[in-house]
Amino acid sequence: MKITRWLSRYSLTILRVGLGVVFLWFGALKFFPGLSPAQELAVRTIETLTLGLIPAGTGLMLLAALECAIGVLLIWGRFMRFTLLLLLFQMFGAASPLVLFPGEAFNVFPYAPTLEGQYIIKNIVLVAGGLVIGSTVRGGRLVAEPDEAGLGERDAAPRRLERSL
Repeated sequence: MKITRWLSRYSLTILRVGLGVVFLWFGALKFFPGLSPAQELAVRTIETLTLGLIPAGTGLMLLAALECAIGVLLIWGRFMRFTLLLLLFQMFGAASPLVLFPGEAFNVFPYAPTLEGQYIIKNIVLVAGGLVIGSTVRGGRLVAEPDEAGLGERDAAPRRLERSL
C-alpha cells in the first residue's frame, strides 16, 4: 500500500504547514485595516474579553501578531507544545463571539449561522488539526500498517500511536 505509507509519512507535515499558512495568512490580513472580514468582530471581542483595557487598534495588532506567530511556528515545526498552547488560546478567543455576540453569529440560533458565524465555526477544523498535530508532540506517529506494527485492528485506534512506520 504505497499510498497509505506515503500518507502516514507526509500527511502530518502537510497538515501542520497548511494550518501554519492559514494562521499566517489570516493574521497578516489583520495588520491592514479593512482587509480581514472578521476585523470588527475581533476588535469588539478583544475589548469585551479585556474589559476595555486593551484599545481596539492595539488589540487587533496583538491578535495579528499572535496569529502570525502561530503560523510561522507551525510552518517551522519547532516548539510545538508552546505553539499548540498558543493555538488553543487563540481559538478560545476566536470562538467566544458565539457566546458574547450570538445575535451577530447566528441568523437563527443554533442552526443558521451568519457569515461571521460560519467564519468562527470553521475554526473547529483548525482545532481538530491542532489536536492531531498535538498527538505527535511526544513522538506519536501515524502507522501505515497496524498489523505490521503489532497493533490489531481493534487496538489501533484507542492505543497511543506507535513511533514506527
